[in-house]
Amino acid sequence: MRTLRPYLPLNALRAFEASARHLSFTRAAQELSVTQAAVSQQVRALEERLGTPLFKRLPRGLGLTDEGRALLPVLSDSFGRMEAVLKQFEGGHFHEVLTVGVVGTFAVGWLMPRMKAFAQTHPFVELRLLTHNNLVDPASEGLDFAIRFGTGAWPATHSAMLLDAPLAVLCTPEIARNLRTPADLANEVLLRSYRADDWTSWFEAAGLDAWTLNGPVFDSSRLMVEAALQGAGVALVPSRMFERELRTGLLARPFDIEVKTGSYWLTWPRSRRLSPGMRLFRDWIVAETGATP
Repeated sequence: MRTLRPYLPLNALRAFEASARHLSFTRAAQELSVTQAAVSQQVRALEERLGTPLFKRLPRGLGLTDEGRALLPVLSDSFGRMEAVLKQFEGGHFHEVLTVGVVGTFAVGWLMPRMKAFAQTHPFVELRLLTHNNLVDPASEGLDFAIRFGTGAWPATHSAMLLDAPLAVLCTPEIARNLRTPADLANEVLLRSYRADDWTSWFEAAGLDAWTLNGPVFDSSRLMVEAALQGAGVALVPSRMFERELRTGLLARPFDIEVKTGSYWLTWPRSRRLSPGMRLFRDWIVAETGATP
């Protein structure tokens, strides 16, 4: 059975780590705001406790022994991690930064109007938002969460469905006046998503035979709607992400027909354990959307 060594005093470990980085007791003392003699004494006490020298005392400074070189990176990493965690408690409260990748359509159409409410109820969780076009790898990109559109079946991730997002036809009121039946769309430019079957699915729901489309292709519904607002054509997008534009009359929805091709999902790596801040954000967003974690 392995015998545990008596505990090592934190001040002595800190004195060694600073001295080893600087290869100087004097500079370590300046960093730690103690005397050079105190640092030297703490290091010597640590060496005695470990039963081995950690420094070579040279005529013009210090050098590390093999044992000192082995110990330094472990202590530097440990002190660095402790410092990072302790900074999260500045001001007497836990503080955490979350990096969330989110498709631009959801970010503008749903999340941004609710950011103020989240900040007010969770003032010590700082969100950093990065937009993407639905092609994202949370683990390799260092994201805590990714919000994306699809079926929820992404490898190596946990998924919580947030919102259904059926697609509907949106366009300017001027174009909408010319659209009395779905067949009238044959006279308009139909803006397309990178998902090639969106319009085909909508035509089927409308009882129409699909025809060849030549409109421009977009990797974002938000960008597609910006083109529609400029009168460039008719968009097929999740209408609930554009309620503000519909409410203010910038956009019109000429038909009630809609088709579901996916939903918005909150995802995070299976390898990632939920931190306190991640749990707060997950619980907040699923409560706001009425989803189930």
